[in-house]
Amino acid sequence: MDTIDIGFGQLALGALLLAVNLGLSVALRLGLAKDLVIGAARMTVQLLLVGLVLDWVFASENAWLILGIATVMAALAGRAAVNRTVRRYPGILWNALVVILGASFLVTGATVLGILRVEPWFDPQYLIPLHGMLLGNALNGISLGLDRFMEGCAKDRPLIETRLALGATRWEAARPVAKEAIRTGMIPVVNSMMIMGLVSLPGMMTGQILAGADPAQAVRYQILIMFMIASCVALATGGVVALAYRALFSPRHQLRSEKLRRA
Repeated sequence: MDTIDIGFGQLALGALLLAVNLGLSVALRLGLAKDLVIGAARMTVQLLLVGLVLDWVFASENAWLILGIATVMAALAGRAAVNRTVRRYPGILWNALVVILGASFLVTGATVLGILRVEPWFDPQYLIPLHGMLLGNALNGISLGLDRFMEGCAKDRPLIETRLALGATRWEAARPVAKEAIRTGMIPVVNSMMIMGLVSLPGMMTGQILAGADPAQAVRYQILIMFMIASCVALATGGVVALAYRALFSPRHQLRSEKLRRA
């Protein structure tokens, strides 16, 4: 099946679709027109640059270069996750970086080596796109989980401190907040899995089909990727909430609320 190449002229025509957003913003005075234009311009430039970089990376056979790029991607995702939170505590950035690096490399490695059995294992055609999809979803899980946990500790501080004063351990006092934080971080991926195929067609599968791939093969890839995403989000969300718990609750079973500050 032949694919239709998209030129810059067609991209320019596609940009006209944003007139709907601009029209709504102006008509309803939403104040989003400037941000929309800047966001669209940044997205276009960033993706075009990424396309050039990926052409170079895909032609490379240097495992260290490919792993280095994957590490940089994970570091940027960790930073973006922390930037979305309303509150912060000392060491939050390092916690996010450790968790997103560990979760994304673990799941990507298990898939590339144990399931797909890619040869060579660092083939960027597989490693970079799979790793990138995991990072985007893990980023959301980390930011939602962290935000919910820190807000819960601040909002429920009197209740938590009462439990501690009555003899509860730090885990017993923090467990309700931690459980809700992990649940919040995992909700988006669970919702996506519930409606996928019936209400929505995922972008990766659609892209493969548009590129001429066998629809049945594209579906199997998408199912595998959703399993990867669910696993990575669970590891990342659970891991970052666990590290936040250790940072905000002392071994002496005290809530260190003074560490929390607004961004």
